[in-house]
Amino acid sequence: MASNRHLGRIVALQTLYEIEFRQEVGDSGINVADILTRNLEKYKSSVDDVEFVRGLINGVTTHKAELDDKLRPLAPEWPIEQISRIDRTVLRLGLYELLFSRAAVPPKVAINEAVELAKTFGSDNSGKFVNGVLGTAYRSLQEDADEDKQL
Repeated sequence: MASNRHLGRIVALQTLYEIEFRQEVGDSGINVADILTRNLEKYKSSVDDVEFVRGLINGVTTHKAELDDKLRPLAPEWPIEQISRIDRTVLRLGLYELLFSRAAVPPKVAINEAVELAKTFGSDNSGKFVNGVLGTAYRSLQEDADEDKQL
């Protein structure tokens, strides 16, 4: 199941990347379902949990502005618009899992998966960058949880 979910994250990343690229070039004919169907077709014999992939895509697209707002202070010297498209997409995906999928995906797994995606699809430094940003996000979430316990 783990490798199946990893492949599912790859499909989600590819889909989210294409959506963002097409939005940035002004393509008004974006159909997320069609993009996802095409991307899943390539891996139909290996990705069993299509709902997992669909949930990641819907979650990231629904919460994109919120995710970006949370990412900005985590990497203040890198404005979100200046982060490479692939790194930005990986960060959104990883942060989405940290924030909204904690019951299903342990935080360290979410971070590790994002780092692996960054290493595979990003530049030489993408893995370290994603690890640093999401590690900071995780520590921040832990601090918030500790403060809530004290109240």
